[in-house]
Amino acid sequence: MLRSLSRLNPSRLGSQLAISRTLIRKMTSTAVFGAGCFWGVEEKFRTLKGVKETQVGYAGGDTINPTYEQVCTDRTGHAEVVKINYDAKQVTYKELLDIFWKSHDPTTLNRQGPDVGRQYRSVIFYADEEQEKLAHQTKNALIEKGIKAVTDIVPSSKFYPAEDYHQKYIAKRKGIL
Repeated sequence: MLRSLSRLNPSRLGSQLAISRTLIRKMTSTAVFGAGCFWGVEEKFRTLKGVKETQVGYAGGDTINPTYEQVCTDRTGHAEVVKINYDAKQVTYKELLDIFWKSHDPTTLNRQGPDVGRQYRSVIFYADEEQEKLAHQTKNALIEKGIKAVTDIVPSSKFYPAEDYHQKYIAKRKGIL
């Protein structure tokens, strides 16, 4: 172990970490959901078996590199979202959708609990036709049960990571991280 560490080139460490993150992304699938305040949404998915990484951020708007303060004005068009990198061999997109639907109220337009505004809308950003199909199937199943889901199902858009202090916020507050 010490020999391997001694072979690390400190000047290349950043690029070596970037390569590792790139490899993880290639071996995983990605889901992006908006379901109100991203702190709680992230916590629902963060510890699931098969979830490799979660990241909170903003998507679906027009402002480039928005800040939390800008998104909170409800003028950027962005929703607070969580991006989930997962191993599809351990957890399926359908299973993630089931958790998504159960973790918030998909019947309230532009609001979750006390949080009001378009940035808190219920939204699924799909990455491909299969995700789109499953998103519509699961939403339609709710509607058939009499649940009037108003969740938007839209193509993936540019994801902007939220500020560091928002990442894994609940876990940090609980002292888990």
